Amino acid sequence: MANELRPCPCGIGDRFDYGGRGQEVQVEHIKAYVCKPPASTDKAVVVIHDIFGWQLPNTRYMADMLAANGYVAICPDFFAGREAWKSSDDWSKFDDWLKTRDARKINKEADAVLKYLKEQCGAKKLGIIGFCWGGVAVHHLMMTYPELKAGVSLYGLIKDSDDISNLLNPTFFIFAEKDNFIPLHQVTLLEQKLKKNCKVDYEVKIYPGQTHGFVHRRREDINPQDKPYIEEGRKDMINWLNKYI
Repeated sequence: MANELRPCPCGIGDRFDYGGRGQEVQVEHIKAYVCKPPASTDKAVVVIHDIFGWQLPNTRYMADMLAANGYVAICPDFFAGREAWKSSDDWSKFDDWLKTRDARKINKEADAVLKYLKEQCGAKKLGIIGFCWGGVAVHHLMMTYPELKAGVSLYGLIKDSDDISNLLNPTFFIFAEKDNFIPLHQVTLLEQKLKKNCKVDYEVKIYPGQTHGFVHRRREDINPQDKPYIEEGRKDMINWLNKYI
């Protein structure tokens, strides 16, 4: 997956000092962070966290950004109470940790979240975004739940053996040119499979000079040279959701 010393793609990057505008709620067996827009809406987006979990300020910042753009945004704990990874954890144990957190085995959590959005938030138009581990979850859910009308996968890991071309609705794939953990040949292979087999709209976009996690784990003030691409990635994500939801 990566080198032996750093077997995970997710260095924390810049941890945002951010409190969040939303609130934490209980959704059946899991907790979730919810942020609602100023005006009532029937549009909602599920935000799927990376390995650092649902409480990472960076991910809540992205949820709040969606709310500011008119969506009910919910970031559930897809680890269902199990501990998120910490930067200080022993990276040699990462693979064992990951085995108990399969991004393709989250239907129970997804069912609970979608029910909550429909029944408690009045949502009728649903979308989904996910970062890294959450990007893999987006691939799975966009092939499983037809009510998810748009998906955005941000640097979701892909393997040569993966086939995610059976998408049910439009999906946007964001990748970084200099991602040490997603080689560009894998992105090319993904595009070839989608072009051959995918029956819905999709887009694969590579952002020049960027590294893994750039959309949600880079602060523009610390990385001024990356600011245009961070902003472009966020804008592209919102535009995709606006187009299809």
